[in-house]
Amino acid sequence: MSFATRLKSLLGIETKAVSGVASPEAWLFDLLGATPTLAGVVVNPWSAMTCAPVACAVRSISEPAGSLPLHIYKKLPDGGKEKATDHSAYKLLHDAPNSFTPAALFRTQVMADALLQPHGGFALINRVDGKPYELIRLDPISQSIAVDYSELEPTYKLNGRDIDGADLIHIPTPAYDPRNGLVGEGREAIGLALTLERHAARLFGKGGRPSGMLSTKGAQTIDSLTKIGAAWKAAHGGDNSGGTAILPSDVSWQSITLSSVDAQFLEMRNYAVREIGRLFRVPPHMLMDPDRSTPRSLESIGQEFVELALLPRLKAFEQELELKLLTPEERDQYCIEFNVDGFARADLLTRAQAMSTAVSSRVLNPNEARQMGFGLPAYEGGDVFENFNTSSAHAGGKLNGNDNNKQEEAA
Repeated sequence: MSFATRLKSLLGIETKAVSGVASPEAWLFDLLGATPTLAGVVVNPWSAMTCAPVACAVRSISEPAGSLPLHIYKKLPDGGKEKATDHSAYKLLHDAPNSFTPAALFRTQVMADALLQPHGGFALINRVDGKPYELIRLDPISQSIAVDYSELEPTYKLNGRDIDGADLIHIPTPAYDPRNGLVGEGREAIGLALTLERHAARLFGKGGRPSGMLSTKGAQTIDSLTKIGAAWKAAHGGDNSGGTAILPSDVSWQSITLSSVDAQFLEMRNYAVREIGRLFRVPPHMLMDPDRSTPRSLESIGQEFVELALLPRLKAFEQELELKLLTPEERDQYCIEFNVDGFARADLLTRAQAMSTAVSSRVLNPNEARQMGFGLPAYEGGDVFENFNTSSAHAGGKLNGNDNNKQEEAA
């Protein structure tokens, strides 16, 4: 101990080592996105996507966001709405946000960024004469985005330059602490899954556990043990495996069996998958891990996924688009919404039954049902709201101002 160190100790002066590469502190790991988990692996948005359950959960939410139709609607005085195809931002959201990115890919990527990245996903709004002209997704690999929450209204820096928040579409992360993001908050669960996955790869790729063991009597030199191992592999390895082994008198074979802990390795991997499903609120069957103990049907579980996992993310997407792409005056006249009815298009029978019920109950007329459910053109006379299955609702019935009884008496 040096004299200066002893003097500081006597005076009660506390010294702290400077955080650096040699002795990094926790905040430096967090700054570089390289905080190791208790399992010993580093989890960040890119390493997390190498974990199959995480990739499946992210795609289960981001790909529907890209595939569902997204429209700008004009609000009608009677409470209804119609597509506002003449709005300047309609084609940006429905067709293509710019000259090099389809709308579906743009929404998929921004939603995936929101689930993986700290702070969420970002897109730049380029305006011409005050109107949105194109939307460009900001790739977190090549674009540095800093968000400051110290004030009531967050401020942004893009590549070190201040940028107005009105020119950024910011789809927030669902994490409680946006500085960590969902991956940062769930890094221990993801790290466990990565560790188990890598252990399994090493087990089968490098022979992490031998199938058996050769033992010899007496002392052996390294050279003699090498020759015994090479002879065994030559006689029983590759295409010769499974044959009958003939051993010298001083060599014996002992099979190595799996312990009870090893037998539970697959259960641990399944548990890790379910932990990641809890993190992203995705049911097991969406992660290709069907739960046979659940008495409910997959349809009801799928509906639960739509309501609890997908719709909150879509609603956050919609409201951010309305806030940044519509003026305060336009928000009273227009709204931006995903058409979640697209989920029913894969089931023709369910779609036909729903449209038939809507027409019979006069919620929709036949032309509306044809367009909404099947994308078919209107036909003459299909705009009338009537139930063709009852005698009082057809064109000459009571619900249309005539009395069938009087018509039958006159006849």
